Amino acid sequence: MDSVGRAFLEKTQHRHLASSEQERGLPQPPLEVRLGDGDMLELPEHRAASDVKLTEAIEARRSLREYSEEPFSLAELAFLLWSAQGVTRVIPDRATFRTVPSAGARHAFETVVFANRIEGLDPGTYQYLAIEHRLIRLDRSPGLADRAADACLGQEMVRQAAATFVWVAERARMAWRYGERGIRYLFLDAGHACQNLYLAAEAIGSGACAIAAFDDQRMNSLLGLDGIERFVVYLASVGKRTGH
Repeated sequence: MDSVGRAFLEKTQHRHLASSEQERGLPQPPLEVRLGDGDMLELPEHRAASDVKLTEAIEARRSLREYSEEPFSLAELAFLLWSAQGVTRVIPDRATFRTVPSAGARHAFETVVFANRIEGLDPGTYQYLAIEHRLIRLDRSPGLADRAADACLGQEMVRQAAATFVWVAERARMAWRYGERGIRYLFLDAGHACQNLYLAAEAIGSGACAIAAFDDQRMNSLLGLDGIERFVVYLASVGKRTGH
């Protein structure tokens, strides 16, 4: 019997694909979806002062799993969010152009942050509204860091991090153009966003650690996602370096 992975690669080859919703003239999904209806919070300008050159950030980049207790400023969080998924141009009702590449400019992610230590921000779960460059509060119930760490199979860095980024896939936004093959592109696009986060973290004297080991059902449940049309594909913890 073929493995699940092999079957996935086979069934998502171009020769097996039916016409996409776009080709059939169906309307495209929205460019952004709010995952909750909490309070809206303004973010500072996304620019961050840094003397680190790009070549230095690339050379220094390592996965960082231990963090100091120093918090991020709200401006630093804004810079990290913008670096990973920031919008540079909007074509209304058609596409967004961002700081990272995406197949067909679909940008089929919503970015969620588990905030532990951010100055001026209560601990909790927030969604980054990239088009507006704002946050919307989703949850601030106690014990969030512990539940998030448990859903990441007990990885302590999630509990210790100043924040953990979560990329939530909007399947329909990608599938509208690419059908079932679009599932491949979701995972590729997540890598683009995470690498930008790594480099941005280096630029502000911090570090990140990508997380692919997590309990899918528990993580999706924690965010109220159905796990089919919306699901977590990738996470990354971020925080200040010890001795910073």
